Amino acid sequence: MSASGGTKAIVAALLANLAIAVAKFVAFIFSGSSSMLAESVHSLADSGNQGLLLLGGKKAQREATPQHPFGYGRERYIYAFLVSIVLFSVGGMFAIYEGYQKIKHPHEIDHWYWPVGVLVFAIIAETFSFRTAINESNVLRGKQSWKEFVRHAKAPELPVVLLEDLGALVGLILALGGVSLALATGDGVWDGIGTLCIGVLLILIALVLAAETKSLLLGEAAGVEEVKKIEAAIVDGDTVTGIIHMRTLHLGPEELLIAAKIAVQHDDTATEIAAAINAAESRIREAVPIARVIYLEPDIYSEAEAAKGSDREAAPGGPAEPAEH
Repeated sequence: MSASGGTKAIVAALLANLAIAVAKFVAFIFSGSSSMLAESVHSLADSGNQGLLLLGGKKAQREATPQHPFGYGRERYIYAFLVSIVLFSVGGMFAIYEGYQKIKHPHEIDHWYWPVGVLVFAIIAETFSFRTAINESNVLRGKQSWKEFVRHAKAPELPVVLLEDLGALVGLILALGGVSLALATGDGVWDGIGTLCIGVLLILIALVLAAETKSLLLGEAAGVEEVKKIEAAIVDGDTVTGIIHMRTLHLGPEELLIAAKIAVQHDDTATEIAAAINAAESRIREAVPIARVIYLEPDIYSEAEAAKGSDREAAPGGPAEPAEH
């Protein structure tokens, strides 16, 4: 997996979650707190999620085959989508079930110092993991807001880890609040309410992750800045006079497919056009290194065809409608 896949952040989150899961489960055994049980399952699910992300990154590195000629870059999107399913089912639904049971059959928390101590430890460990994810993300985020980064990132690992760590921190605070209120009032219902809140939080995060990774699975175009660089690299003003229409598609986070119909002079020879296409491909790869697959089709720009409209099938020689970014 490339550095942009956030391997460091994934490993940091994996180590933190494994340690926290063990500590939470020990606290549940001694205290009987349902929040602790829900949080231990949450941390265990998160550990499995980080394992899925690492596995997806490894599988995505496989070479292309005749059956999969564009390679396996989208494996990373598939495993990120699996993370959202695990978070929803194992984390969110289990926490809601446990919270409901605790509210229906409340009991006092025993050995209060176990859950409180473990929650404080977990908050410290998750803060370290979250800080690592933030630092790794800042390298790629640039001037984007955090919302824009999560929505538009082509590599799914860092947004997944960021949202998981954020959810874990908020969940720990909810668990601490539920345990504290249960201890202060002597009513175990508060522990169940805290567990329910954790479940709702995890389900909301899982839905956001599912929506974003689904968009990546369906196939997203290059970003606005990359499209501008590609357009500038294609046109040389001599043989290639313009772009009639263009399509871009991410085959993976670091693999971009580009297909464009380009306008050439009507009196250019085949040799001149072939040389211009080869030169344009070299300029594209220099401007956008992740451009791995490039198809450029020469055509003669036609005012008559352009007048028919922007439908690519009705007007093959005319311009395409502006791409939505």
